[in-house]
Amino acid sequence: MTTMPPTGDGTEPAPADPVVAEPPSENPNATIDTANQRLDDGLNRCPRCGATDIQLRPSAGMLVCLFCRHEWAEARLDESVPATDVATLTGTVIGTGAADIAADVDVVITLKCGGCGAEVVVNTNEQMGARCHWCRHVLTINEQIPNGAVPDAVLPFTVTHDQAVATINRFAGKRRRFAHRAFLRDFKPENIVGVYLPYLVVDANASVDVGGVGEVQTRRYTEGSGDDKETYYDADIYAVERHIDFTADNLTIEASAERANQDTSVNTNNIINTILPFDTENAVQWNASYLTGFTSEKRDQNVVHVTPELEHQLLSIARAQVVPSVEAYDRGVRWEREGLQVHGARWLAMYLPVWLYSYYHEERGKGMVHYIAVNGRTGEVMGSVPVATQRLVLTALAVGTVVEALVIALLGLS
Repeated sequence: MTTMPPTGDGTEPAPADPVVAEPPSENPNATIDTANQRLDDGLNRCPRCGATDIQLRPSAGMLVCLFCRHEWAEARLDESVPATDVATLTGTVIGTGAADIAADVDVVITLKCGGCGAEVVVNTNEQMGARCHWCRHVLTINEQIPNGAVPDAVLPFTVTHDQAVATINRFAGKRRRFAHRAFLRDFKPENIVGVYLPYLVVDANASVDVGGVGEVQTRRYTEGSGDDKETYYDADIYAVERHIDFTADNLTIEASAERANQDTSVNTNNIINTILPFDTENAVQWNASYLTGFTSEKRDQNVVHVTPELEHQLLSIARAQVVPSVEAYDRGVRWEREGLQVHGARWLAMYLPVWLYSYYHEERGKGMVHYIAVNGRTGEVMGSVPVATQRLVLTALAVGTVVEALVIALLGLS
């Protein structure tokens, strides 16, 4: 037995203590102003005619004026956020739309119409805009009030309603055989809803130290015979230590506590994660008109609440990066300690587009909400369909009987 690694000179660094270090204190938290200055009066006017009847045309991902049909898009967020090499990030940098939610900020906002001066009330829990009842101008919430309603950026839908309906139809159709009859009877994919879900998107500069024990097999042999035969192996055991410096771009973390709840006994929220990733690099500056015709959920978690999830994702990335360097340990490596240090992180709040079909199914007194979700950018689909358990069991038994008959025939025992 030896304590030297099978390759190298044995000078690998000692593993770090298994604690997560705080960002360097010499660089205090910084804020990036991501407010869309063009919309600071609450009126999103068409650049061509000045009308305020504006909505998204998903097939193009563009805003369209319903009066003159002019189309345009807001500037991409990365064009307005100062360019920073992620490898040089230190401390915590937060976009103004990702700032901590203030508990004392009302969700009901009163806007003063820039057209006639009337006051218009908007409940940000239900919508992000309203029409003035006097001059018919459409007013939208574009000021980054600290109630979680206004993010730094929005990634527009490009998958249309018809495309999403067809995708969900195909998904459910492949599962018809074992789907519950109640679901087949009630299934109406045209009732899908386009929803913008809140995420915190983070770039991070990190280091990870891991340490453990690796084994390299030196001999394998068998002793005994018949039922008493046993196989043994000899192996050299090594202390294995690794240090990784790396960066991560555009990690997406759910900013809604309800969506982050992965309790599979009551819902299938976890399917939202299966339609990742989103092309967040194409997100544009916030403009509430992108939400016209869609619903949205407000962010209710701050950066501090989702930091543990960031640390989990960073450690997963580091573990994957270590794998190629320990292939010489043919009996594997048992990692016993790991330490993460986040040198810097940049957080931005975004709305990301999802087509969502939900179905509540109750059986034997227990209810479950099933979801089928379609990525509003890529068309990736995943979901849950309630299963007819009895039909599934009968099919499994029938298949098992056939397999058993085939085995008996092949063994010549029939």
